[in-house]
Amino acid sequence: MRALKRSTSAAVILAALAGTAALATATPASAASYHCKTSSHSVDDPSYNGPDSDNWDFEVTLCAMRSGGTIYTTATVYWDGPYTAKNRNTYTFNKAKFQLQTKRSVSGTDPVVKSAAYTGLEYTLEHSNSYGNGYYSTGTLKYPAGSGRYLADGYIRLDWSGDGKDYRSPALFTASPVV
Repeated sequence: MRALKRSTSAAVILAALAGTAALATATPASAASYHCKTSSHSVDDPSYNGPDSDNWDFEVTLCAMRSGGTIYTTATVYWDGPYTAKNRNTYTFNKAKFQLQTKRSVSGTDPVVKSAAYTGLEYTLEHSNSYGNGYYSTGTLKYPAGSGRYLADGYIRLDWSGDGKDYRSPALFTASPVV
């Protein structure tokens, strides 16, 4: 019985020492994290006038993070498309993109300091699941920032097949909190 108590005590002491060593090598509690904002926008398919629902309901989460002297921005697009989207698939859009922007926060209009167009959105929209739903994540923009404040912003541009027009007005979303 005494040997069992010693083994248990030794195991508890070793576990405590291992935990202390792990804490010493862990990242500080003040590690950077993303600050995000989610907003939504509904878009009507102008090329379809049939009896079925044709709206695409988008929800976009825009995120920004400051780590040291670098700003990171990213976005995720979620949608609830019409259930008929799976039937029209690659004939729904000529083009579609998500434009991710890193902006410097100033009084007045925030200037864009870095931007990227993510055209992979078209493929994922046209290959929604059997309910017309899906999501798309952009890459991450990295910007070497000074002491200013920055945010993530973005919008969706859609060029519908069959309507005879190019990109329509952008679907705008609420920018991330300032970091």
